[in-house]
Amino acid sequence: MADRDRLRDYRGKRDFERTGEPRGSGTSAGDRPRFVVQIHDASTMHFDFRLQVGDVLKSWSVPKGPSADPKDKRLAVPTEDHPLEYEEFEGVIPRGEYGGGTVIVWDHGTYESLSHDREGRPVDFAESLERGHATFRLHGSKLHGAYALTRFRSDRDGAGGEAWLLVRRAGGGGGRGAPDPRRARSATSGRTLAQVAAEAGGAG
Repeated sequence: MADRDRLRDYRGKRDFERTGEPRGSGTSAGDRPRFVVQIHDASTMHFDFRLQVGDVLKSWSVPKGPSADPKDKRLAVPTEDHPLEYEEFEGVIPRGEYGGGTVIVWDHGTYESLSHDREGRPVDFAESLERGHATFRLHGSKLHGAYALTRFRSDRDGAGGEAWLLVRRAGGGGGRGAPDPRRARSATSGRTLAQVAAEAGGAG
């Protein structure tokens, strides 16, 4: 699917005259695919988990955020594809705009695909997501180690839309889980949600 089609939903939900969110150029940067976890204080507080797949960020809303405990199964609800530039977005989305609220970058970095078939042969990451199960290793400043995304409900089931589970796989290093979102600090600016909101208010 062309980039313009993959970002159609994203762009159609936003007025770029009002929001500072990136429109997106659709250009890929770097040799390794990127990931970002953002904290979004919208109508409900949540974490946004995004993985670069091709020239977009595949995105899931994770209410409780990623966990470092393999026993925890985190609900992950897919949202529209976002542009690669969204990895760096931090600020306040104006009230009345889609997803209005404050956003900080809690963690970001690169990831490597671990997806394989039953014979142990590597499977294209985009294909593994299409099939409903993808494994990957995160290399962030806070998140490290192997994780899996598994679809347990499709949007064709008639039970409230598509849903996935984000689970840390056992073994393979340390890293930390999601913090109290109101106390968390940005990996890029060191600011909290409250500080970002206050600075945006002062700038206005």
